[in-house]
Amino acid sequence: MLNRKALSPLLKNDGVKSLCASLLSIFLGLFTGCIIIFIVCLADDEITLKSGLDAAKLILLGVFAKGRDAAGSLAFGLGGTNIGNLLFRATPIIMTGLSVTFAFKTGLFNIGASGQYLIGTAACLTVALSLPEALPSIIRWLLAFLCALAAGALWGSVPGFLKARFKINEVLSSIMTNWIAANLVTRIFENSSLRNTVQSGKIGYIMPTSMKGVATAKLGLDRIFSSSQINGGIIVAIIFAVIIYIVLFKTTFGFENRACGSNLHAAEYAGINSKRRTVLSMAIAGALSGGGAALYYLSGDTEFFWSTYQSLPAEGFNGIPVALLASNNPLGVIFTACFMSSLGVAGQQLKDLTAYNEYVADIIIAVIVYLSAFSAVIGQLIFAKRKREREAVK
Repeated sequence: MLNRKALSPLLKNDGVKSLCASLLSIFLGLFTGCIIIFIVCLADDEITLKSGLDAAKLILLGVFAKGRDAAGSLAFGLGGTNIGNLLFRATPIIMTGLSVTFAFKTGLFNIGASGQYLIGTAACLTVALSLPEALPSIIRWLLAFLCALAAGALWGSVPGFLKARFKINEVLSSIMTNWIAANLVTRIFENSSLRNTVQSGKIGYIMPTSMKGVATAKLGLDRIFSSSQINGGIIVAIIFAVIIYIVLFKTTFGFENRACGSNLHAAEYAGINSKRRTVLSMAIAGALSGGGAALYYLSGDTEFFWSTYQSLPAEGFNGIPVALLASNNPLGVIFTACFMSSLGVAGQQLKDLTAYNEYVADIIIAVIVYLSAFSAVIGQLIFAKRKREREAVK
């Protein structure tokens, strides 16, 4: 067995500290969700204790739920449908998580991922649905994806430029660009011929790209995760995560970005152009958010509600806790995004299989979001206490 002295170097590692803090945040979020479930159970006479226990099980194991058996009990097991849907939902969150991570590493807080996501959505759908059908679908898909990246980069560079040129806080300018994007996208599609007038009751949505023969290739994943929405987009997102990791940690460009994030004045003294780094970092972050939107809406069967002036897409904001829980590690973002996505699947299972609704899962996500913001502080408190204990022993 490992003794305390052998574990000491491991516990001093910053990565281990961040991991412990993130796991604690997740545990407290899940624990809070279970408490809420039982409070609702006690307060509502129509909800039985068994239903409360079933809901708690689904919060923890919802992704493995397969419905109810003949006796009415919850059945669990490895099923391709839920896991496939989890990976599909995780795809855009991986990209927005990478967006927030990249900006964080340069010392910037990209709260504008939702606006960049919306602009990427508008760009990819407009291109995919407007190009002549005579063009091969793969060409139209690729052009739509690249346009989403470019549109997101352009939108992300706006707060970056304002920060670099006029020293306007990127949080304030990102909030501004978020709502400008929401109103702009509504205006773009308000009288657009791309709205779904074919299917009854779908006039509030833009037509799915499959109506024009454009859809992300399944790459055989639909055979592994049958009856799910999964497609090759998850592979593209993972490739982007690997690329961002290599750029940040294995290149001079990434080193200079991280140097700006660690100590801006020292980086400038070393000759690094911090203003150019600020604009480039926000542009790359915006491109990643726009790419996430493209991977979601180019899947072929997803529908975009065009009237966005009153709300912003959750994927942009979910990228923040995903990045924080991953300690801003691009590879860690893959796993934390899948975890956040699993809560979404669990919420749907709550709605379908119990008397509860999916908002319980939203509460858990909200708690984890708040705790993840303090995960670094939590880690410092935990390990500071251990350090004081060690010093007291000495």
